[in-house]
Amino acid sequence: MKSMLPICRFVFIAAWLAWAIGSLDVREANGQDGVKLIVLGVAQDAGFPQAACRKDCCADAWKDATLRRHVTCVAIVDEASGQRWLFDCTPDFPQQVRMLDEAFPSKKPGTALDGILLTHAHIGHYAGLIHLGREVIGANSVPVYAMPRMGKFLKSNGPWSQLVSLNNISINGLENETSIQLNDQITVTPFQVPHRDEFSETVGFKIKGPNQTAVFLPDIDKWSKWNQKIEEVVRGCDVAYLDGTFFDNGEIPGRDMSLIPHPFVSESIARFSSLEKDERSKIRFIHFNHTNPVLQPNHPAKSRIERAGMSVASEGEIIDL
Repeated sequence: MKSMLPICRFVFIAAWLAWAIGSLDVREANGQDGVKLIVLGVAQDAGFPQAACRKDCCADAWKDATLRRHVTCVAIVDEASGQRWLFDCTPDFPQQVRMLDEAFPSKKPGTALDGILLTHAHIGHYAGLIHLGREVIGANSVPVYAMPRMGKFLKSNGPWSQLVSLNNISINGLENETSIQLNDQITVTPFQVPHRDEFSETVGFKIKGPNQTAVFLPDIDKWSKWNQKIEEVVRGCDVAYLDGTFFDNGEIPGRDMSLIPHPFVSESIARFSSLEKDERSKIRFIHFNHTNPVLQPNHPAKSRIERAGMSVASEGEIIDL
C-alpha cells in the first residue's frame, strides 16, 4: 500500500492541475475585463415547460430539470466597473440573478443591479419586478428604464405602483430612437416595433459596447408590419437576438395564431436567405414558446436553422461587446 501513495498523490496533483488550467482557459476565453452580454433565458413568457402542459412537448422537461429553460432575458456586465444591467425582468428573476452572480460575482448588496431595461408589458418581461418589493428584497431605488406608456402603467397599477411609492424602483424614461448612456462604455438605444400593445409600447434594444453592438428584439408581430427593414438592423450590428417564438404556423392546435402574431422561424429563414453568409451568422433566435421544436434536444428544426447559417441562443452563452 505504501508504494501506491506517491502514485496516488501524483494522480491527484495532476488532476488538480488539469482542472486549474482548464478553469483558467475558460476564464481567458470569456475575458477578464470588458463589456459582456450573457443570455439568462431563452423561453417565451411562460417558460419551459409551461404550467399545466401535459403534452409531449413538455413531457421530458418535467422529468429532466436539465431540459428546462428560463424566460427570455439578457444581462450586460461591465467587468471593469462591476456594473450590471438586466434587459427585461422575468418571472424567473430569482434564478436569473443567481446565474448572473455565478458568472459575474458582485460585492454589492442585494440584487447588485445598476438598472433594468424593459421591452414591454407582457407578463414574461416585467413580472419579476415583484421581487424588488418589501415582501421580498425591499430594494432601494433600482433604476427601471421604460417607455412612456410602460412607465405610466407601472406608476398607475398595483402592485407595481407600490414599488414606485416605496422607492423600491425608480422609473427612468425612454424615448423611441433616443440613445442613453449607461456608462462611458455602453450606449443603449430603444426602437419601437409593432406588437400587441395592450398596456404599453414594445421596443427592442440596440446595445453598443466598446467593441461590438448587439440587438435584443424578443417580440414583434411580423417583419412585414414594421416600417424598418430587419435586414438593415442585422447589418448594423454584430449579433442579433431575434424573435423565434414559434417555428411554424399551426404549432398550437385549436388556436388562431393570427391573434398571437410573431414571425415564424420558418418565415425568417426564408426571408434572411437573401442576406450574405456573414450577416446571417449574426442571427440568434430567442424567446421560444414551449411548443417550439427547437427546445427539443437534437430536433431537426434546430439543424434547419443551422444549415441556413443562423443559430439558436443558449442559456449561459456570453459574448464580448
